Amino acid sequence: MKSTISNGLVHNIPNDLAQLLADKAMIKQWESLTPIGRNEFICWIEDAKQEKTRIKRLTRTIDDLNEGKKRPCCWPGCIHRTDKKPSKWQQDVLIDKKAK
Repeated sequence: MKSTISNGLVHNIPNDLAQLLADKAMIKQWESLTPIGRNEFICWIEDAKQEKTRIKRLTRTIDDLNEGKKRPCCWPGCIHRTDKKPSKWQQDVLIDKKAK
């Protein structure tokens, strides 16, 4: 078995998430995701502005992985990727911080 847990496409796995993926079944589920899928979960967790939101997202990530989900629900996507241009909504709302 690998001694490290894979990162996402752009983001590195945070320590708190790596600790939650400590058992073999969870690591196997995490490793079954594509690098983009892993990246989306990591970016979604890292994007939390409050600690309580981050904790909720960490918990939900584990629940989603247990349910076989490959990406976080209702997440518009990582704005940090350089392999694709952000959508107009991402550019306006997430990057330029314009009102909806």
